[in-house]
Amino acid sequence: MTPRTVDKTQELAAFLRSRRERLDPRDVQLPARGRARRTPGLRREEVAELAGISVDYVVRLEQGRSGLRPSANILDALSRALRLTSDERAYVHDLARRRPPRAEEPAATASPPLAQLVTELSPLPAMLMNHRYDILAWNGEMSRLLVDFGTLPPSQRNAMWLCLLHPRVRDRYVDRERVVREGIAHLRAAWAAHPEDRALSDRIAEFATHDEDFARLWAEQDIKVNGRGTKTMRHPEIGVISVRFEVLVPLEDSDQRLAIFRAADDASRTALGRLCTR
Repeated sequence: MTPRTVDKTQELAAFLRSRRERLDPRDVQLPARGRARRTPGLRREEVAELAGISVDYVVRLEQGRSGLRPSANILDALSRALRLTSDERAYVHDLARRRPPRAEEPAATASPPLAQLVTELSPLPAMLMNHRYDILAWNGEMSRLLVDFGTLPPSQRNAMWLCLLHPRVRDRYVDRERVVREGIAHLRAAWAAHPEDRALSDRIAEFATHDEDFARLWAEQDIKVNGRGTKTMRHPEIGVISVRFEVLVPLEDSDQRLAIFRAADDASRTALGRLCTR
């Protein structure tokens, strides 16, 4: 499916099929059946049995039949049957329009109190983003760690764009595929939660067109909102460092995300200290 449009019925159908095909019968303690399996994963009748719904309903869901509106209870039953993670469960609820719609408009500018907080978090590198990964505010330490955001046109002030398409930043991550994979999982969840956001859909289409890794990983349909972790980076001035990141969502501005980086070890702390005092 092209990322420019969100056909939620077809996306739900494709996602449920992909998760069924990834499961091994042994993962769900199903007894061995007599006939051989010609395709990987569970059979539709096995999913129906585990979820306590009819096989016909599973078939219609996977075919993307128009007019189907599975209830929250059915979605929860399917989520349990398919062993979905909490992020994947939220994703199917978004696709089926079973979560309350988001009232606020996507953030295009930083909330002034949060922009001030980003500045006051110095000497920790920090930046403020929206659900598209657009960078709305940053401090000097984050600029020295990644790139001078002030020299970039607004269209390039996007954390995912930098990772995928910026000629210097894209090679800065030691485990770039993992970073891209985690970013895509977040974008896919945001894409389902904000189907009206054409700017997000256009951004995803841009990434899929210009980066083969993005197109390949997007097709895997991974869903995981990762708000904490570690990244290892090759910095041109201080060498290889490891940083821990934390992403926080403010209650008053729920479309904005505050990302804070900290050194992950003593050597990285020393190197980051040198960089941030220059």
